[in-house]
Amino acid sequence: MATLESVLRETRTFEPSAQFVKQANVSGMAAYRALCKEAEQDYAGFWAKLAREEILWHRHFTQTLDESNAPFYRWFYDGELNISYNCLDKHLSRQPNKVALIFEADDGKVTKVTYKELYHRVCQLANGLKSLRITKVIASLFIYQ
Repeated sequence: MATLESVLRETRTFEPSAQFVKQANVSGMAAYRALCKEAEQDYAGFWAKLAREEILWHRHFTQTLDESNAPFYRWFYDGELNISYNCLDKHLSRQPNKVALIFEADDGKVTKVTYKELYHRVCQLANGLKSLRITKVIASLFIYQ
């Protein structure tokens, strides 16, 4: 049987600009490697810490990872959150004019939408659904076995 070997090997690294590093969440390779080391030493603790710091919960999780039914793992299964709030609303007070979405159409036209503009579009959609008497839907994730 023949084996395939990749001939494309990229070993270069490209340092980000000082301006980019200044606004980045991870300030450089040393900080990145420290995060990787922390995750390797205690991956469940690492993700629990990030989930508590970066996500707004309606009801906090009590168990980070349930491995009792492998390979059907459950992360943060008893926590409750509003994903829309975490993706959109929480940015309105801190960075309303930052670009949230960049859409490039097939014809090459680029549309940039800020968090504030996206919020208004989402509100328009929600009000349109309300006018059609479509009520609140609570989405759940189901694991099919």
